[in-house]
Amino acid sequence: QVQLVESGGGLVQPGGSLRLSCAASGSIFTIYAMGWYRQAPGKQRELVATITSGGGVNYTDSVKGRFTISRGNAKNMVFLQMSSLKPEDTAVYYCWGNIGRIKYISQSYWGQGTQVTVSS
Repeated sequence: QVQLVESGGGLVQPGGSLRLSCAASGSIFTIYAMGWYRQAPGKQRELVATITSGGGVNYTDSVKGRFTISRGNAKNMVFLQMSSLKPEDTAVYYCWGNIGRIKYISQSYWGQGTQVTVSS
């Protein structure tokens, strides 16, 4: 089994910052990519940012210039530094990983989610 565990959510005022962390553990052969998705009430889950094993990054337009995704030295961790937060960033943020348990075969895994609320 593979587990993804997030931490770092909470309540922050508009314009503030938060840092989300996610750690992958379990029976892992290789991690191809990790990232963050979010789901606001009444809306579909959407991609926020992803980072590949080679360091390639991708952001949704609404967070470019405000959010930064990075990986830990151990490569099984991913971070999301969120700055200049807006009320519309309020959502449950989910850690995602494209992870292989055996060679050449991978699948998506999800964390349990962490709430981020931006409000004054």
